[in-house]
Amino acid sequence: MVHLWVRAEQRPNEERVGLTPDGAARLIAQGFRVTIEDSPARALPLQPYLDAGCVAAPYASWPAAPAEAIIFGLKELPDDGTPLRHRHILFGHAYKGQPDGPALLARFQAGGGTLYDLESLVDETGRRVAAFGYWAGFAGAGVSVLAWTAQQAGGICPPVSRWADQGAMIADLAARLGDNRPRALIIGALGRVGTGTADLCAALGLPVTRWDLAETASGGPFPQVLQHDLFFNCILARPGCPVFVPADTGGRPRALTVIGDIACDPGSAYNPVPVYDRATDWAHPVVRVHATPPLDVMAIDNLPSLLPVESSQDFAAQLLPHLQGLDRLDQGVWARAEAEFRRFTR
Repeated sequence: MVHLWVRAEQRPNEERVGLTPDGAARLIAQGFRVTIEDSPARALPLQPYLDAGCVAAPYASWPAAPAEAIIFGLKELPDDGTPLRHRHILFGHAYKGQPDGPALLARFQAGGGTLYDLESLVDETGRRVAAFGYWAGFAGAGVSVLAWTAQQAGGICPPVSRWADQGAMIADLAARLGDNRPRALIIGALGRVGTGTADLCAALGLPVTRWDLAETASGGPFPQVLQHDLFFNCILARPGCPVFVPADTGGRPRALTVIGDIACDPGSAYNPVPVYDRATDWAHPVVRVHATPPLDVMAIDNLPSLLPVESSQDFAAQLLPHLQGLDRLDQGVWARAEAEFRRFTR
């Protein structure tokens, strides 16, 4: 029997979950055992999971879970250095040169566990089977617009907190914009992230230039980026990715004052936006990299949590068909994810 243990997220401001009560009921009907940790912050309440047949466990009790349990969460584990003995499903961010990656993989090696990185759950063509990209784009565009409105008032982006839903976000931002409409450029406009970004911009009536692979195939430079008020990077950093915003952009003539680096890979060697070097957070949504005229970078790495209900439901629906295949770990997406893990730990 597959035992799926859904852990509570331990990161501040993280309310998402990758399995809904309805999804849990379907797994249980298939013969799975599902344990759900109690959580003080999860966007979806505990009781519907219990009504679906899940077994409750205390908050953050996953280290003591039975050895055969597959631990399922979204964001990073506590960085306490302890060996990891279980099989874990999560966003590991460990394979693209990120600075914390080697330590995480070393913990799996020390404990004999396995990482099924959610970024490595791909189909036969290499496309990810489940992603939060749409809501990352939607929320990231929203925070970037918020930063731009703060600049217009002579300030810097205030702290953010979750919006009740996408309608509340749109209404809030529309009120702050008034009659102003900054011009935006999206690179990666045809992907999930770019689509969410474009939809938020459309909802606010912003004029948008949409670029994808064809427009960036030359490898740059791309002076058009500097001619827009807002720039959204929606392309994951990979080897060979061109630089969209050079390191010296702050001192150049430009209309650009806000960069929404929604892909958010400042620690990657392939970062296409090398004007900043650290992620931002809800308390400090932007880093100001140039003072006059201002240039702010929004690089929050858990953007979908600003709309946690919609993003959880969407992601869980994408992932559920593959969770139903956890009894066949030697096949399909799970086999490919394990092969990727072994490639980086052998």
